[in-house]
Amino acid sequence: MFISNTAIRVRYGETDQMGYLYYGNYALYYEVGRAEAIRELGFTYRELEEQGVIMPVAELNIKYYRPAFYDDLLTVKTILKVLPVNHKIQFHTELYNEKGELLNVGVTTLAFIDVQTKQKTALPAALKERLEPFFK
Repeated sequence: MFISNTAIRVRYGETDQMGYLYYGNYALYYEVGRAEAIRELGFTYRELEEQGVIMPVAELNIKYYRPAFYDDLLTVKTILKVLPVNHKIQFHTELYNEKGELLNVGVTTLAFIDVQTKQKTALPAALKERLEPFFK
């Protein structure tokens, strides 16, 4: 299993009139967590694209337990529970506040797509090589 933690502070412009983190912004926080997780593995989304692979979101599921508020410092925990074996990768995300309370969970499924053909493709070999040690 691969786990990455990223800190994000809730900015005023991301909240609704009640001071709650607007529900639609959770997906953005998930994306920050995914991008930082990939960076921890020694890649960026840009580098994967330059290698000919794009990763569009195919599915997003979110469950809300508690709200996040303006100026909260959140921990975005991004988890890969299984090594991808086909053209999809699933990122499990958990958001925690500074008290360690679980606020939100979600699963984002992305597809590996060949940038030229726009067809499904396998997990890039270089990324697979970096992930394999976490799944032994």
